[in-house]
Amino acid sequence: MSSRDVILSALRAASVPEEPKPAYPKGIVFEDPVATFAAVLEGTGGACVRVATAQDADARLRELQVYRSARQIASLVPGVGASTFDCLQAKRPHDLKNLDLVILPGEFGVAENAAVWIPGSALGRHRAVFVIPQHLALVVSAGDIVHNMQEAYARVKVERFGLFISGPSKTADIEQALVIGAQGARSCTVFVVG
Repeated sequence: MSSRDVILSALRAASVPEEPKPAYPKGIVFEDPVATFAAVLEGTGGACVRVATAQDADARLRELQVYRSARQIASLVPGVGASTFDCLQAKRPHDLKNLDLVILPGEFGVAENAAVWIPGSALGRHRAVFVIPQHLALVVSAGDIVHNMQEAYARVKVERFGLFISGPSKTADIEQALVIGAQGARSCTVFVVG
């Protein structure tokens, strides 16, 4: 028996005492998760707009300067915003390069960090659609705002791709100075419906 076999045999024979699993941490629960979501989103550089219906979201979106000044808009939310560019027909991600505003449906939001879960199926043909535009608008139901990430992960349906978006793109890598719109959308407005 080689020294290698002796060592591996000794390792296999050694039994490691079983340790109890750590207690699962309880997530924070907020008195008003929608109000918390809005406050945290604004703290991350985003904007939260509360509306009663999707039609109200459409009307409020059309009032925003980013909408009125946009030349190319892609809406993947039926009835919210008027698309001037059909990103579903784009052959390559590079075809999205001139998008000014993209409107995406959120499956649910998370109060503790103002993140909105966007399943890959909601992004259309190209995943790049959320990082290419100058501005981003998300639409999520108020009834689908959960308190914490524990609740969020319990709701995530496994797909090939999905992501949480929390406000506009930002970084603080250089001299710890916060820069909004560093690698993606310069602004993010979340319409909370209901």
